[in-house]
Amino acid sequence: MIAAELISKVRRIEIKTRGLSQHIFAGQYHSAFKGQGMTFSEVREYQYGDPIRSIDWNVTARFNKPYIKVFDEERELTVMLLVDVSGSNEFGTRNRLKRELMTELAAVLAFSAIENNDKIGVIFFSDKVEKFIPPKKGKKHILRIILELIEFKPESRGTNISEALRFLTHAIKKRSTVFVISDFMLKSLDDLTPLRDGLRIANRKHDLIVLQTTDPGERRLPDIGLVRMLDPETRKSGWIDTSSQKIRLYYDNWWIKVQTELESVFRSGGIDYISLLTTQDYVSPLIQLFKKRGRR
Repeated sequence: MIAAELISKVRRIEIKTRGLSQHIFAGQYHSAFKGQGMTFSEVREYQYGDPIRSIDWNVTARFNKPYIKVFDEERELTVMLLVDVSGSNEFGTRNRLKRELMTELAAVLAFSAIENNDKIGVIFFSDKVEKFIPPKKGKKHILRIILELIEFKPESRGTNISEALRFLTHAIKKRSTVFVISDFMLKSLDDLTPLRDGLRIANRKHDLIVLQTTDPGERRLPDIGLVRMLDPETRKSGWIDTSSQKIRLYYDNWWIKVQTELESVFRSGGIDYISLLTTQDYVSPLIQLFKKRGRR
């Protein structure tokens, strides 16, 4: 992609996602993702109903009447985006590729974070951690993230979400809000065990939210005859007779089983999640997610 075209694409994404974060998500994001710590604000006289544990005994002894410490919620958060850059995201049958949807999601979350004066960082992963951008504030930092989302070329094409989660728990010490943005394409149901363990361990330290991206072409195998299929991660190809009802039914059942198992993993781990289609608008599902969290 030439420089002028790249700058134009970054600008288009910035205008769209920044507008959404300012006018639609700002209030919802603020109420959905609260600070994790408390900072000392002031000392005031004790009032009926105040918790006894908040009494400042030193000040109380000095003035011979009860005073309590008042704390404010520490609003500043660290937000981390774990973005899947494996080969399976270079797929889309209609409006856009899954990778393009992921780019917009990451950008709108990044702008929402800086509107709330939060730090934002990114981990790009395939079957290994491809790139780590430490959390920082500022528009310049966000534009760097968007540029990387558009231009980044991974060294590997496979997927290992557990490896990215393991890196997260070691690299980010402060409790953070973490969005895992991936299609969660599993090669085998055996992959669920390390994924479940990785999510559980990371969610103990951080607040995890899963944004799964899918395309309608992945959910159901169309009846289009004999087709050569290419695995975008392994680069292996083979012929499949999609006119076979038995094959289509097998694939449909496999997809449903995998999704059911994934949802069970998310629910059992206490992880909020939504599934987003490349053909649908992501604004409403994100707002509903924010509202759900804001009511807690």
